[in-house]
Amino acid sequence: MRLAFWKKKDTNKKKKPAWREWLDAALFAVVAATIIRMFFIEAYTIPTGSMEGTLKVNDYLFVSKLAYGPRLPNTPLSFPLVHNTMPVTGGKSYSEAVHWKYKRLPGFGNVKVGDVVVFNFPNNDTTILEDPSQDYYNYVRQAGGNPQVIHDRFTVITRPVDKRENYIKRCVAGPGDKVVIKEGVLYVNDKIAPQHAHQRMDYWLEGDVKLTADFMEENFIVFKSVDPRTNMQVYEMEHGTVEKVKAIPNVRNVVPASKLMPGDVGDASQWTFPFDTANFKWNQDNFGALTVPKKGTTVQLTPENVALYRRIIKVYEENPSFTEKDGAFFIDGKAITAYTFKMDYYWMMGDNRHNSADSRFFGFVPEDHIVGKASFVWLSYGNNDGGVYNKSGMRWGRLFRGVGSLQK
Repeated sequence: MRLAFWKKKDTNKKKKPAWREWLDAALFAVVAATIIRMFFIEAYTIPTGSMEGTLKVNDYLFVSKLAYGPRLPNTPLSFPLVHNTMPVTGGKSYSEAVHWKYKRLPGFGNVKVGDVVVFNFPNNDTTILEDPSQDYYNYVRQAGGNPQVIHDRFTVITRPVDKRENYIKRCVAGPGDKVVIKEGVLYVNDKIAPQHAHQRMDYWLEGDVKLTADFMEENFIVFKSVDPRTNMQVYEMEHGTVEKVKAIPNVRNVVPASKLMPGDVGDASQWTFPFDTANFKWNQDNFGALTVPKKGTTVQLTPENVALYRRIIKVYEENPSFTEKDGAFFIDGKAITAYTFKMDYYWMMGDNRHNSADSRFFGFVPEDHIVGKASFVWLSYGNNDGGVYNKSGMRWGRLFRGVGSLQK
């Protein structure tokens, strides 16, 4: 018996029309791109200045899904290559008819302190359709705690974890770490956290001197105001510039400028996590101490500390029956005095410390919200200094640079 290892081409086979060939190629491209985006890398654009000067507005970067392991989607029925809103027409790009539980495939490692991380915005489970990237709960607080005011004015929707808005911040503390902020300086486990050269914030300048316009432009410094509380000038600058300013004659000192003094919680728009101003008189520059929850650890619940963990228990770890009555706590009607965490959590902050909506304002980031690790910038254009001065154009020096090298 003879085996044929090849077949003569069937000349009578009908050739596909051109439109069919184009359709097949397009379908293959969409499927391939979807798989790459879901399991390997995803493109992301920096929309705000919260990570300046490390990452600038209009930096286009790739996010590695393999760094921490790719998540399987919670909502597998969705329009390909679209996040949560249909282009042009608007409306949801996904269906919640099928919902999968959180599952992460193996990756190269876990989130490390210092990583620049893309994650789903935790407070975006409920969102205002007209302003989707903003914090719905902050709107409610500013409305005197009455959600009906917001519902009457806006369209309010809910979203599953994987369809919440993407945020990018730096992980400054991981599970089990202790976080404190004193006069604008971050401490993790009782040590000053690493401060990157391009990290920006406001500083008080002590001394009878005013910085020149040329010096400010050369070093990307912005004059903000004269603080009426201290009568000192306030400048926004990068951490790496502070020593240069200190070396100027007649400058006595340059220190972080606190927007609010210790114990001052400000108005509702300035409140910080956990939004219990009776028990936690914290603000963005004077915050903590708190410990980031770690999977498997147990905390005792009290009326004084429950604000720290209420959202974790009820929302992130899906115990909607969690209730409080007369200082006691219940899940499914059963009294509890302690709670054991089911997931790891992280504390995320922007490098632009006075212009960042981060964990100080929305609390802990659960592990199931982690999307991936910011890898490298492949395109960057706009103001060369990130928006401080009007110098537009391509930022050639940032192209194909790793995020790690850009923070040095």
